[in-house]
Amino acid sequence: MRNYSPETESTELIGPWLEPLLGELLEFRRDLHAHPELSRQEHRTTDKISERLSAAGLEPRRLKGTGVVVDIGEGPIATALRGDIDALPVIEETGLPFASTNHGVTHACGHDVHTTTMLGIALVLSEIHRDRPLGATIRIIFQPAEETQPGGALDCIAQDVLVGVPRIMALHCDPRIDVGKVGTRIGAITSASDTIKIELTGRGGHTSRPHLTEDLVFALAEIAINVPAVLSRRIDVRSGVSVVWGQIQAGAAPNAIPANGFMAGTMRCLDRDAWHSAGELLDEVVQQVAAPYGVDVHLEHIRGVPPVVNSEHETAIIEASARAELGEDAVVLTPQSMGGEDFAWFLQDIPGAMMRLGTHTPGGEVYDLHRGDYVLNEDALANGIRVLAAAALRTIGEQH
Repeated sequence: MRNYSPETESTELIGPWLEPLLGELLEFRRDLHAHPELSRQEHRTTDKISERLSAAGLEPRRLKGTGVVVDIGEGPIATALRGDIDALPVIEETGLPFASTNHGVTHACGHDVHTTTMLGIALVLSEIHRDRPLGATIRIIFQPAEETQPGGALDCIAQDVLVGVPRIMALHCDPRIDVGKVGTRIGAITSASDTIKIELTGRGGHTSRPHLTEDLVFALAEIAINVPAVLSRRIDVRSGVSVVWGQIQAGAAPNAIPANGFMAGTMRCLDRDAWHSAGELLDEVVQQVAAPYGVDVHLEHIRGVPPVVNSEHETAIIEASARAELGEDAVVLTPQSMGGEDFAWFLQDIPGAMMRLGTHTPGGEVYDLHRGDYVLNEDALANGIRVLAAAALRTIGEQH
């Protein structure tokens, strides 16, 4: 029996191997969608993944808590592929026959598709390996807790999932790209994302005598307006640092200055190096803006994730695979997102790339991610499997 060779075999072989499995995989995705689980609570999802991989003759390794890792093939690892498995605390409003049965939780970010894509790749590659041994190993990581900070990627890394891995690739659903196409970008494709929490305290008092107390509400307003403004003048604007507040809370009466106030928001940054320096500067600026008002400031700066920075080589592998599997016009340039993605932590150690998987029905409505009405075109599932399975096979040639 001869080994599989990506140099002599057509990468278009993925379709015939996938076709017998596609109906089952669609049902698997719908089952996950109907039974979503929040970060680090993905026990049923982990069970389902493990059971199907074991039934295929593979040997999945369960991670601590939730999540699964499985190796396909033999020999040195050619690449790892990662799919996230958790859902969001969002009420589903799709009306789909397989809508969430877990009220207040739904796969509004497409992680059910990410999970099923990775399962499909594992099943396809295991079949190919039985027919023509791969001569290398493909590692697939079913990662928990992407939607939390710190994310589950760090948990996976701590459990040695990257040991011996030379590169890693992933995908993310994109409702603004038509199904049948994938979006790619060399360099940063997502933003760094941190959480900022600020608590102010003072003596409180009457609004008629703000000079005899600390005008805490005024101080909150100054921080809300001036901290983003100062940062925009202290940091190169090309790094895209953006501070946006989502919460401001203080007071209960119109004529009483409160003794406590709270505000929280996010800081996002398009540049990895600027992300590190902006964090230090943020602390300094908040203290300086608040200082004239005499309030006590407690700042909690929660580091989230750095940007996902796609390497040129791995991006080229994905693009070549997409063109071979889906057609010459299948690749589109995707803009850099201001959203955060904990896949970035894997890329701190090894090169890799994330692609955007088109889920939009051409001519149809655009459903944004993290919305309760997010509906995707299920044809995207087969496309994701074909592209990343082909990409994984291409990396095998670099092992020889």
